[in-house]
Amino acid sequence: MMRRKALLVLAMIFLGRTLLFADEGMWIPLFLGQINEKEMQAKGMKITAEDIYSINKTCLKDAILLFGGGCTASFVSDQGLILTNHHCGYSSIQSHSSLQNDYLKNGFWAMSKNQELANPGLTVTMLIRMEDVTKQALEGVSSLMNETEREKRIEKNCAVITKKAIEGTSYTAYIRPFFYGNQFFLFVTEVFRDVRLVGAPPSNIGKFGGDTDNWMWPRHTGDFSVFRVYANKENKPAEYSPENIPYKPKNFLKVNLKGVDKGDFTFVFGYPGHTSEYLTSYAVNQIANIDNPVKIKLRQKRLDIIGEGLNSSDLIRIQYSAKHASIANYWKKMIGESKGVNRMNGVTKKQEQEKTFTAWVNENAERKAQYGGLLASLEKAYNESISGNLAYDYFAEAGLSPEIVRYSRNFERLINFCKKEDVTQKGVDSLVSLFKLGIPPYFKNYNTATDQKIFAAMMEMYVKGCDAAWLPKVMNDVKIKAKGNYNRFAAEFFKESIFSDEAKLMTFMNNFKKKSYRRIEKDPAYILAQGLYEDYKTRVMPVLSASQDLIDSLQRVYMKAMMEMQPNHTFYPDANSTLRVAYGNVDGFSPVDGVYYQHFTTLKGIMEKENPSIFDYRVEPKLKELYQKKDYGRYANKNGEMTVAFIANNHTTGGNSGSPVLDAYGNLIGLNFDRAWEGTMSDLMYDPEICRNITLDIRYCLFVIDKFAGAKHLVDEMVIVY
Repeated sequence: MMRRKALLVLAMIFLGRTLLFADEGMWIPLFLGQINEKEMQAKGMKITAEDIYSINKTCLKDAILLFGGGCTASFVSDQGLILTNHHCGYSSIQSHSSLQNDYLKNGFWAMSKNQELANPGLTVTMLIRMEDVTKQALEGVSSLMNETEREKRIEKNCAVITKKAIEGTSYTAYIRPFFYGNQFFLFVTEVFRDVRLVGAPPSNIGKFGGDTDNWMWPRHTGDFSVFRVYANKENKPAEYSPENIPYKPKNFLKVNLKGVDKGDFTFVFGYPGHTSEYLTSYAVNQIANIDNPVKIKLRQKRLDIIGEGLNSSDLIRIQYSAKHASIANYWKKMIGESKGVNRMNGVTKKQEQEKTFTAWVNENAERKAQYGGLLASLEKAYNESISGNLAYDYFAEAGLSPEIVRYSRNFERLINFCKKEDVTQKGVDSLVSLFKLGIPPYFKNYNTATDQKIFAAMMEMYVKGCDAAWLPKVMNDVKIKAKGNYNRFAAEFFKESIFSDEAKLMTFMNNFKKKSYRRIEKDPAYILAQGLYEDYKTRVMPVLSASQDLIDSLQRVYMKAMMEMQPNHTFYPDANSTLRVAYGNVDGFSPVDGVYYQHFTTLKGIMEKENPSIFDYRVEPKLKELYQKKDYGRYANKNGEMTVAFIANNHTTGGNSGSPVLDAYGNLIGLNFDRAWEGTMSDLMYDPEICRNITLDIRYCLFVIDKFAGAKHLVDEMVIVY
């Protein structure tokens, strides 16, 4: 009797997570009607699940886009106009920027369609339909198969499924595993390749607060950019052409200027990247307390060096702003994630769940035979993976972080081509001409002095930090040559390498003969790059692959067992860059004792943060003028203020950047662009008391477009509701 009561208490501890974290989840839109509709409507939603996702009629799904490879965007007009975040469009804005046309600093606005700028390589992807194909994907899969055999069988099955799904169409298709390979879904998509930049605010609006405010609340960043999708005259996807016309989407979002109040229902519709909510305590401990600290330390050093350059030169700011933001984004997230896990006593909570699981397993002889050693095997696998993971972290975060190293390895293709016996000088000249075309664009965004400082710092940290048993031979050579003076070593290294200077490299390529490849093979940057990659390929990758295969197979079984243990609980799948819905309510939060953050910020906060001596906190003169005159037009809130951002407890992650945040009727009220730093552990575990998604209020977005930029023609394209 006492044992049964103890088991019940443990079960309540485990299931308490489900009851407490009611707003948690990134849900598959296909199943909203079966799983989520009633709860969403109870929270305030006024539409139906079929209004969000339908296979029979036009729905909100048809307005949502995967932007590039890692953000979300949405159609907001019947002329292919789309909104996403400024940081999602940042690389495109940067690619068009120069000292003469500094669109990063000053912003860019196309006042007519013929001024919109093409972005080669940028795509947006629209979901046509999704389908559960678990049965077909697992056909012929046996529990007797090892992981490699299982993957090959599934891969073969999926190739057949995707081929059949798009026969006779211009669509593309892919299949993604869910619940660690216990379930599989097919996604049929349409890809658009002519996406043009329409508008972007200056960085002092679009990146206001910079990396200091990144991941933080209160937030005052106007994080948006505007693009347009073009198609051919048949309204079909096409490569860029001056003859293309604005795409006519199946659906686009209406814009609600009413705004939000505390408690209002909201939902986020987008492409969250990656979460790991069902990991064991061993995994969570490794991420938060072993892996993250090493990567944080290495990135911190790079950020310090690049930051010095950003503040010293406008040219370096243009060259390195996007790079700095990319490095800083995950650096700050990792810091918040580790702090959040430990604040929640996350490892202990996972251990409590594992005690519940163990008690459930031991209650039944059949379960004990099937799952009895599962947790012990997972613990062993994770412990054995630590050294290999850290070796990879130093390889990726230190060894490959100097651009000179990564860039030099691109020339392996030229070397291999020249070594072929039947290759003529004419053939070599043809390939060399292609390489030469890529040299000016690369060096446009490269600063030798900055990269040299990064190189010196990373080589020293690699040598001193990496376990000696895992230090690549080529890094031992670095250690010997440096003799403790890595700045001197870096100076000599960069002086000797042809990859440190555009003029030097171009001169070499202009005089390239078939046997000139030998000079590249002797270049110190190429030697280092090859040595690092060879060590990774022969030593690190096999260990990591074997370790990850074992962990994946064990985690799949653990996931299956957890679902068996809770047959009446509806599990949501981890994010995997597929279309999802997260929902909740607008609310403030208390990050620490004695402090409460309200649910919105206003333009007043920008003026309070203003600091002309710091680039990220400079306020645009025209914005200040509009504030002083309170010239907000129809975009002011009910109190006459200019709302900038708001927060809610929607469960989001990377990839949700740019996702439309919608009201109870499915109208656009904002663009998701971040999470509050205290809740960034939500990729591993969610706490509704502290986890908040940060949304750019659509009224501030339109205010900037209209009143600040004078691009009212873009607002006029949209359908406005109140």
